[in-house]
Amino acid sequence: MKAVPEMADWYLWFKVAHVVAVFAWMAGLFYLPRLFVYHAGVQRGTEADLMLLTMERRLLKAIMNPAAAVSWIFGSLTAWSIGALEPMPIWLLLKIALVSGLTVFHLFLGVCHRNFAAGKNLHSSKFYRVINEFPTLLLVLIVVLVVTKPFGS
Repeated sequence: MKAVPEMADWYLWFKVAHVVAVFAWMAGLFYLPRLFVYHAGVQRGTEADLMLLTMERRLLKAIMNPAAAVSWIFGSLTAWSIGALEPMPIWLLLKIALVSGLTVFHLFLGVCHRNFAAGKNLHSSKFYRVINEFPTLLLVLIVVLVVTKPFGS
């Protein structure tokens, strides 16, 4: 009879779930502002407006929100399973700060969607085009931190 695996034995599975969830979350963080670029140029109440609202809502509720939660859960389990939380390396603290930035951006996009749904969009398509670069910048910084593990591992 096989013994219950140690938490470190689960490390690779936690990491797999984390990476897959991050891919899904990042896809949404890249795509939703692009939808807003198009939505900002559409008149309220039109067929295009209703279609974009539906696409945005489904992206947020069915993909982005669950993927963000799973990313956080399995990222935490990955770090915990190998004892990386005590003491926490500086690179991991920085990664957590950047992922927190992605989370705030995600929440901001949710507010933007609610504004579109209420007919109160506050921003131009150019604004959405510019902020669409924010998750790319954070992604690059996060990947650099995770791969190089500067400031000790």
